[in-house]
Amino acid sequence: MESKRQQKFAGVIQKDLAEIFQREGMNFLPNMLVTITKVRMTPDLAIARVFLSFFNSQDSSLALNTIKAHASEIRYKLGARIKNQARIIPHLEFFIDDTNEYVERMDEIFDKISKEPRQPDTEE
Repeated sequence: MESKRQQKFAGVIQKDLAEIFQREGMNFLPNMLVTITKVRMTPDLAIARVFLSFFNSQDSSLALNTIKAHASEIRYKLGARIKNQARIIPHLEFFIDDTNEYVERMDEIFDKISKEPRQPDTEE
């Protein structure tokens, strides 16, 4: 369970990272839209776990590796934005948010279930 402080700081990080990716994301990943779906902070606010989803991407793991390769540059730009709000600039860890794929997989399963013939209820 995250504290209010962690949640508030995660919101600041998410907002500022979203602006960085919106303005300068084309330098890292051309013709791709990067969305920050969630940010989780450690209790000491030293590590930010950033969950990303990629649109218009054929290979999400390649896009994630590209983001990880530019992590220090992204952290520097984040630091320039939040230097007056934070004592330390958190280390950034990036992960793929696979919520959309999970929802699609569940929809397929539910579609299969709804198309199967129903067994008559037998009462004894």
